Amino acid sequence: MKLARSHVASSFTLIKGSMIDETYAVLAAWDFASSKRENLDRLRRENFVGARTSTWLRDVAKVLNRRFDPNARDRALVHLAQNGCPIEEWKPILLWHMTRDEFLLRDFLINWLFPNFVSGAYRVRTQDLCEHLRNVRSRGGTTEHVWSDTTLNRVAAALLKMAVDFGLLRGTTIKEFTAYHLPERSFLYLLYAIREEMRNPRKILESKEWRLFLMGPSDVERELLRLHQYRKVDYQVAGSLIQLTLPYATASEYAEMMVA
Repeated sequence: MKLARSHVASSFTLIKGSMIDETYAVLAAWDFASSKRENLDRLRRENFVGARTSTWLRDVAKVLNRRFDPNARDRALVHLAQNGCPIEEWKPILLWHMTRDEFLLRDFLINWLFPNFVSGAYRVRTQDLCEHLRNVRSRGGTTEHVWSDTTLNRVAAALLKMAVDFGLLRGTTIKEFTAYHLPERSFLYLLYAIREEMRNPRKILESKEWRLFLMGPSDVERELLRLHQYRKVDYQVAGSLIQLTLPYATASEYAEMMVA
């Protein structure tokens, strides 16, 4: 039986990095009238991302092929790039879309980085993460082959570097937590995306998805109350009852409005 890619712990894609700028450029130039393969073949021919070597260009195409489904699940991400969504708003949305199929990245952010953050850790190091990675199978991950110690360290370093790229950490050898703040419109896009997966307002509030951005339920509720004050959402709380009403039906509809 073929395993879903969302459970595959791929060291290859992680070690190649976040590719934020390359992904934005490729998706901004995406042709919905062509297939995924045709779009990536055009990337290899034209090199419109400015890759310095043919090897790196090949790796960009291979990683994007694994990470995204631009003509379907990730179509809203493409639409935002094509219509000039500011990169600082687009990056958190990119991270959420990446974690749909990047098991290692999702597991690292939700089950290791966030718990370290809430425990009050100030600094994190590559070696601190290795034990967590050794137990990836216990959390539902499937490795494509047995990792050597070298691969283990490279994956740990790559994950911490990704957290730096997305603004969750800062630093080089030793990483430190930043005072990260999710941009308002990025928060709203994610709110719509999470609501599509779980309709219950309390479950939305308590979703582990927010941990990707170092947010717990109290952080989410504080932002919802602020947005309610400015009439951007309708968030009502009465005892244990929560009501959340949003002006758009889906994340895709909200994305259309973001760049209208």
